[in-house]
Amino acid sequence: MDMAQSSQTVSGDFDLTMDELRVVARYVVRHAEDVLSVFEQAVTDDSRPRAAIDAAWAFINGANRTKLQRVTSLDAHRAARSAPSEAARLAARSAGDAASAAYLHPIAQAGQVGHILRASASAARIGEIEAGGDPAIGDALLERSRQRATPVLIDVLRRYPPATSGSNRVAQLMSTLDHSLRQAANPSPGHTALSHADARRREYTS
Repeated sequence: MDMAQSSQTVSGDFDLTMDELRVVARYVVRHAEDVLSVFEQAVTDDSRPRAAIDAAWAFINGANRTKLQRVTSLDAHRAARSAPSEAARLAARSAGDAASAAYLHPIAQAGQVGHILRASASAARIGEIEAGGDPAIGDALLERSRQRATPVLIDVLRRYPPATSGSNRVAQLMSTLDHSLRQAANPSPGHTALSHADARRREYTS
């Protein structure tokens, strides 16, 4: 890993480090990978979403963030726009979100939350679609996403205003997950700063 970029901080309304961005990207890409096959089964000859996921992993694994993440993200979102179904569209878009997570902006706007949580909400929605629209499946997948969220991920999320619940199902699922993560239990009074720091180091290096 390039130690200079690893310690680099991006500043705006608040700071984001490259390590924090890698934690966000890892969270997003795990959800994108869960549903990539939905797109690839629907569009067998389009590798753009997979390329975006590969670009996300390159950044997560220590490469500098470059034009690669931007370009593959845009390509995956183009693939989403031409996808033949809602599920395939959401899967391709999630791959694009994974690549673009490297460029999450430190701007205190609710719209930025989508770059952190939209892929997880999309995965939940895809699960609902594949189960014939069963909202219980979406709820179960949101619980999985909540369990995947690490302390660093939640810390970054809380720097942004809460996501607003829109009229579409993905926006509703994202708002539900956002609220749940923000309400996650705070460390108990006996939880020491040292143990919290140890947890963050483990997360960055895992």
